[in-house]
Amino acid sequence: QVQLVESGGGSVQSGRSLRLSCAASGIRYSYCMGWFRQAPGKAREGVAQIGWDDSTNYADFVKGRFTISQDKAKNTLYLQMDSLKTEDTAMYYCAADVDRPCFDVLVPRHFGYWGQGTQVTVSS
Repeated sequence: QVQLVESGGGSVQSGRSLRLSCAASGIRYSYCMGWFRQAPGKAREGVAQIGWDDSTNYADFVKGRFTISQDKAKNTLYLQMDSLKTEDTAMYYCAADVDRPCFDVLVPRHFGYWGQGTQVTVSS
């Protein structure tokens, strides 16, 4: 049973940083993990993903500002968010899928397991 629990959200001013964490259990080999976000009234969108082999992929709107990483010993996924903008305000979700590598396209339908989300609010 795969379980994902996010933490680290909060309220910050634009230009500041936050680090999100996702504690994972039940995931062993050959997986893809990702971060998604959803703002009110908008569709859920992919932010970044990382595979078992540490390959990464980012949405264009976060390249150079966000960094996804993982600590396999701690079974934890991270999202370091720097230079935050007001438009980054959203609920952020950790997601995972198993028995496959990451695909080139980062879309919600490719992920079968989801956390409950953590809110990030960026003010000007």
